[in-house]
Amino acid sequence: MRVAIAGAGLAGLSCAKYLIDAGHTPIVLESRDVLGGLVAAWKDEDGDWYETGLHAFFGAYPNMLQLMAELGIEDRLQWKQHTLIFNQPDKPGVLSRFDVPDIPAPFNVIVSILRNNDMLTWEQKVRFAIGLTPAIVRGQKYVEEMDKYSMDEWLRRQGIDEKVSTDVFIAASKALTFINPDEVSSTILLTALNRFLQERYGSKIAFLDGSPTERLCQPIVDYITAGGGEVHLKKPLKEIQLHEDGTVKGFLMRGLDGAADEVITADAYVSAMSVDVMKVLTPSSWKTMAFFQKLDGLEGVPVINLHLWFDRKLTDIDQLLFSRSELLSVYADMSVTCKEYADPDRSMLELVLAPAKDWIDKSDDEIIAATMKDLERLFPQHFGTDNPAKLRKFKVVKTPRSVYTATPGRQAYRPDQVTPVPNFFLSGSYTMQRYLGSMEGAVLSGKLTAQALVNSQWLSDLSHSTNDSASTRHQPQPMAKI
Repeated sequence: MRVAIAGAGLAGLSCAKYLIDAGHTPIVLESRDVLGGLVAAWKDEDGDWYETGLHAFFGAYPNMLQLMAELGIEDRLQWKQHTLIFNQPDKPGVLSRFDVPDIPAPFNVIVSILRNNDMLTWEQKVRFAIGLTPAIVRGQKYVEEMDKYSMDEWLRRQGIDEKVSTDVFIAASKALTFINPDEVSSTILLTALNRFLQERYGSKIAFLDGSPTERLCQPIVDYITAGGGEVHLKKPLKEIQLHEDGTVKGFLMRGLDGAADEVITADAYVSAMSVDVMKVLTPSSWKTMAFFQKLDGLEGVPVINLHLWFDRKLTDIDQLLFSRSELLSVYADMSVTCKEYADPDRSMLELVLAPAKDWIDKSDDEIIAATMKDLERLFPQHFGTDNPAKLRKFKVVKTPRSVYTATPGRQAYRPDQVTPVPNFFLSGSYTMQRYLGSMEGAVLSGKLTAQALVNSQWLSDLSHSTNDSASTRHQPQPMAKI
């Protein structure tokens, strides 16, 4: 079976990888000249990498970890000490840690909370524990039911005061979803907490040892091409062409650099594009279907990722840090945390500005000026002196539409990977799967899409009707259970 996949982000690439495993032939078509989608990275004129986002990997990412193990690249993850580190705005330069002991879950996380006296009082800890009990006892079903509440609303319903939200959940919410707790669905943060409480190393963090494009995406491409599949860059989808019965006839690809448009045909088709692009390219005849109308309830959230190179070392902390500032979300000194970006003498801070909706249209200089003011509070020992640290250069990467905006009620709009069109499928972290919009969600969605393709009755019938052409086409094989 030949499958055309529009989009070479983690969803499209993982879908293609698992189709190869099942004996099929994926053709991946990427609009840009770089792999990775929301994990894309580039080199600047000095040969330094800059990325679409600050990509941290968690122990609670089983599908991502399985994928990397299957590719033989799991050693590229640099695991950090099992701890979560928060800045204290009222104590500039002072950090608060939740050190997680190496004991079974959920006791490890509980102990880390009980040990921390900087951010939560004992009364707050008890109320928080009581509030989390239904999520622990009833599991994901309860978590899904809480999608009708924002995180702030859920906390109030549990009798947990605003200080818990201010101290912990503003940082966590902005880090995971790029919006504040009064906007984010409680399902999102409760899902993450549930995983952390149920898995011994769920909250443990790792960084890739280099750029995601080279160290993660390229090995998937190599696997796909070695298995007979194809991956093409600079192939933007212009139109989804249909047969009279509404099924897909082909992908019309826009020709670039003077090339003519071309039509790619296959037995089945997958959109692994963002939900915002998919909405634009949805054929008019499909827009009357309730399935595709649901997509109107989803929209990508704006994200800004910053890279700042300094003339000296600002920190030696080898970990992700939660800034707890109004402007910034999380940051890391990549010259410490990432092998390929290492510099023993100078820092390269990578930071996420969130929420970014009020900043996405501002100039790079305005964004950097505001960021530097926040850094003066985070690093007073380096900026509040007669010889302050100097910014050597910077890169601002804007993504006007990133992962879907996870406000309350969005779960009802997340589509399945299987559409009403029998030879057309969806993939992407916005589709329905147990994880939020994330790298893990993208990989899982790709696996689910591949599984749906393999199990498709339409394609099973197609396979039986084309047995005579078996010598020129892969035949579907049983796929490992996901």
